[in-house]
Amino acid sequence: MNFLKQWGQFMMMATKAHAQWEIEVSNTILHDRKRLVILGLLLIPIILGGVVFASEIAETIPQFLGGKKAYSPAFFTSGIFIASILIGLAAGLITGCIGAGGGFVIAPALMSAGIKGIMAVGTDLFHIFAKAIMGSVIHRKLGNISVSLALIFLIGAIVGATVGGMINRVLYEINPVLSDAFITTIYVIMLGLLGTYALTDFLKARKAGDQGGDAHGGKSEGSELGNLPRKLQTMNIPPMITFDEGLIPGGRQISAIFLVLSGALVGFSASIMGVGGGFLTFPIFVYILGVSSMTTVGTDIFQIIFTAGYAAISQYAIYGFIFYTLAMGMLLGSLLGIQIGAMVTKVVKGITIRGFYAMAVLAGFINRFFALPGKLAEMEVIPLSKGVASFLEAIGVWAFFVVIGGFAVWVIGTFIVNIKTLKGEGEHASPHTDAVEREEA
Repeated sequence: MNFLKQWGQFMMMATKAHAQWEIEVSNTILHDRKRLVILGLLLIPIILGGVVFASEIAETIPQFLGGKKAYSPAFFTSGIFIASILIGLAAGLITGCIGAGGGFVIAPALMSAGIKGIMAVGTDLFHIFAKAIMGSVIHRKLGNISVSLALIFLIGAIVGATVGGMINRVLYEINPVLSDAFITTIYVIMLGLLGTYALTDFLKARKAGDQGGDAHGGKSEGSELGNLPRKLQTMNIPPMITFDEGLIPGGRQISAIFLVLSGALVGFSASIMGVGGGFLTFPIFVYILGVSSMTTVGTDIFQIIFTAGYAAISQYAIYGFIFYTLAMGMLLGSLLGIQIGAMVTKVVKGITIRGFYAMAVLAGFINRFFALPGKLAEMEVIPLSKGVASFLEAIGVWAFFVVIGGFAVWVIGTFIVNIKTLKGEGEHASPHTDAVEREEA
């Protein structure tokens, strides 16, 4: 039980770290005219292609995708594009308002909309990669990047991403339903642990009367070197990598083996789930390897571009498992959602936000949990009629979209109602960004 609690805490730290990255990247894109122009240019061919050539493309698209019959459209329609924007908007609202990764809702949302799991993963990875390239802030973080850490870490990340992508593709080639069941199972486990921890954390905070703080209780994490990092750093297994020289006389050292293994785990998780490598890098670096928060932030921004980019292109794009229209729509929606969500945190109590986050994650868990029996029945693993399977899946879909849709309406409504209060504060950094900057100072 204690292990599950610790894993839940680890997952929460991971989603918080990835959300901080998302917020910073989104702010960078929207506050730079050149990047906005690039975004507009990327959208032009999608919009014009859909309006002018949609019917012709629909008639000529291949019947097969990756060796199997296509399970989702690979061409533009206005309905598909709008749906992708709404999915990105919901994820962005969660990220901006709660300060924890909303990317966990994207794959379940896409799969609930009929997109096969492998394409949902590939599309989400490409959306993250596109956002990372457009919002790259490496030039502002060069002083905090440990090049040696990043390069050794990326060796493992590339290996892990390759293995994860191969597993997804092999399972898809064996049976597309098996692929869906596998990805669904991964999300059930991860969202179940994260949702349980988030709900428990919320109930404890409410019972204690904690009405202030941010979505995470304002706890400062990663300020001290724990027992595990100390033990790992004392293991002299060559080659040893030195880091944090600017913070500690002589710096700290850790074996490259641990960096490669950590990178492999991050790359594997990113490639399997499509959530971006950064969501695990921060807690692993700070709480397992003992890297300072300042060095971790810069190195994390550096590595996520390569991890997400490599996984998206080499493991999914070249095999046809990316829905580009959806990816660009999600990018557009998430940029808007993050800005609105971040501003709403200024007028909403932290305890309320924590409650909504727990509900959002558990909604994703319920969605995938109720979809799993139908997948297992299709593979004849369990006996279940199609009617019952469809009914269970419908419960999960409705529960998911009602909760996520309700949250989105609440956030946007709160923003509109308090727009006068928020007026004039648009140029200020969000509370989450401020927290990151204070930690880095």
